Parts: sequence; C-alpha cells; structure tokens
Amino acid sequence: MQTQMKNILVVDDEELNREILAEILCDEYAIHEAENGKQALEFLEKRGNETAAVLLDLIMPEMDGFGVLEKMKEMNLLDKVPVLIISGESSVQTEKKCFEYGVSDFIRKPFDNAIIRNRTRNTAELFALKNQLEEKVQKQSETLMKQYQALKIQANQLKQKNGQMIEILGTVVENRSLESGEHIQRVKGYTLILARILMKEFPEYGLTAEKVEHIAEASVLHDVGKIAIPDSILMKPGKLTSEEFDYMKSHTTRGYEMLGNISGIWEDDYAQLSKEICRHHHERYDGRGYPDGLKGDEIPISAQLVSLADVYDAMTADRCYRAGICPFEVIADFLRGRFSLYNPDFLMVFLNRIVMSYVGAGVLLSNGHKGKVLMINSNDLTRPLVQLENGGFCDLYYDPSLYIKAVV
Repeated sequence: MQTQMKNILVVDDEELNREILAEILCDEYAIHEAENGKQALEFLEKRGNETAAVLLDLIMPEMDGFGVLEKMKEMNLLDKVPVLIISGESSVQTEKKCFEYGVSDFIRKPFDNAIIRNRTRNTAELFALKNQLEEKVQKQSETLMKQYQALKIQANQLKQKNGQMIEILGTVVENRSLESGEHIQRVKGYTLILARILMKEFPEYGLTAEKVEHIAEASVLHDVGKIAIPDSILMKPGKLTSEEFDYMKSHTTRGYEMLGNISGIWEDDYAQLSKEICRHHHERYDGRGYPDGLKGDEIPISAQLVSLADVYDAMTADRCYRAGICPFEVIADFLRGRFSLYNPDFLMVFLNRIVMSYVGAGVLLSNGHKGKVLMINSNDLTRPLVQLENGGFCDLYYDPSLYIKAVV
C-alpha cells in the first residue's frame, strides 16, 4: 500500500518561483500552489490540519505574506503548521518581524535546492513530532484530570519533560544528515522488543515494564553527541584516520555531558538511563569498547541493549555509501565473530527473535533460486529450511554450498 504524500503549500505571486519550488519538493510532498495570500488562506481554511508546511513569499498582491501570518495567528495555525519564509528581502527588521510572528525559518532567494529540501523536511518532521507528542500529552492529561484531580501537577511535569525531549530531538533532526529518523525508530523498536523478552525470560536482570519503556524511549538519544562532531569527520566518505576516529569516539562523552546539563528537568531514573546509554553504547562485553573500557556486567543493561540494536541496524540498513547487508549474513557475523562482544543471554535472545521474524519472508539463494523461509534451524539460525518457487525444498543446514544472499 502506497503511503500518501504530505501536503506542502507554496505561496508566491511569481509562477516561475512556484514551479521551481514544486520541482525541488515534488519527490517527497504533494505540492499545492497559491499565487496570493487570499488563495493561501482559502486552502488553509479547508486543509490547514493536513498541511505539513507552508512556503510563503512576503511581497504579493491582494494580500501579502504578513497578512497571511496575521490570519494564521488568528486561526491558531502557526502552532500547528510551520511557515518558512521565501524572500529576497535582506532587511534584519523584516526577518525579526517574521520570527516574532512565529515562523520557523527564513530562506532567501535565489533558491538552493539542497537548502530548500533539507530545511523543509527537517521543519516538517520536527513539527509533526511536536504535534504528535503534544496531542498525546493532552489526551493523557485530560484522562488523568478526570479520574484523579490530584495528578494535575504530575501531568504538567510530564508535559514539560516531553517539551524538553522535543527540543533535543529537534536538535538531532536539524543537525543529522547521515542518519535518518528511521534508524532512530528502528533502534528504539529493537531495544523495546529485546528488553521485553529479557524481562520475561531473565527476571534476574531486574527489568520492569516501566524501566523497559524508559530504556526504549531513552535509546533515541544514543548518538546525540554526534552533533558536536565536525562535518569533516562525521560526513567523511572514506576511512577515518586514527586521530579522526578518536575524535569520533568522543561523541559518547560529549553526549553524556550534554544530557547531564539538563538532567535536573527529567525524572532521575529517566535522566540516568539516557546518560548511561549515550556514554556506554559502544562498550563491549570483553572490555575492548569505549570510552571507559567497561567489561561484562560493569556495562549498564540499558547500554548493552541499545548497543546490540544499534549495531544490527547499522549493518542491515542501507547507507549512502553502501547497501544494507543481508540479515542472515549479519546474524552469521554476530555468531561467528562478535559473540564475545555482547552478553550471551542478550545476544541469543535478540538473534532468535530477529531470525524468527523472517519466517515466511522471500529470499534469494546464492545459486540464483528464490523461495521463502519455511522453518528456522535451531542448530544454525542462518541456515533455515527454504521452500523454493518451483515447489521443492532446500534445507541449507545440509547443503553448505548454498546460503541466503538477500531477503527479497
């Protein structure tokens, strides 16, 4: 099922400018155009709640950009729909007036494709996340106030904490260009799945439902320290020098320090989890990780969980410089060369859960034949029983010459 594209409204009296912006953004958004402020307001009155962002020119006939901003303010739309000003105006006074209205960004003409695309995407995603969290907080607060009047103070505290989370996530979104929000969400999902299983199967680790949820939420901040790493290192396409790699590794301690500066705003347990994940998610069970060289159970459980999820997703996901590695190859690599790097309980629970998710999935074998995974072999997770397209079967456990080349 194809995902419906989100709406972007481009407001400019110059048809050429509208066409340029539409061409830049049409791959990601459904573009709607207005040649003046009145047309823009007619669209927003009908579809304002369905609009991801508005790109607004200031100088237009009939109603200029400031008139549109004034009306949007009266309609309470500026808190829900981000506005990016597109203008050749260079006056500081004009820019200040725009930001006083609550616009999200100011982009000057002539247009730069990359700037338009990235700023629009970052602003739209940040507002979408902000609106979702605010809506969730509002619903939770309303329910709590109806049932327990005494919980008003706690509901307000929760809202403030979520607001702080929005600011942090906004910083990550605005400064990250090599890792997408999808990576963050996948890591959170893997962490949540693994932690829930461990809570049930290994009660000795002391995981509770509340702590599991907190660990998963805190996992989104595991690489927040990378915003302090220079682009020349963070975005370098080739291999890092030893000096550059040492600097890259400092994202763990830099993120830890950043989160420490705001720890007083969060609940103590949540703040502690966020900081220990950020600092220790590159520690390894055999003591050869960084930054502190912790070993075994010295590594916080939260960091161990996120470490596994982060590495697995980094290997299997597509990157700008390479395609993702086949999950079965990654699982084999974990079992073959990474077993000493992770808590054996955590590793086997994680790999078993991951590999079971591929039962029924289509696969491409190394001989070019296609089929689907029918059954996982408990003796070798990477060599399942495969039903071929021609109706036959191939048990990879008994045919070492073949292997799964890709999941299709």
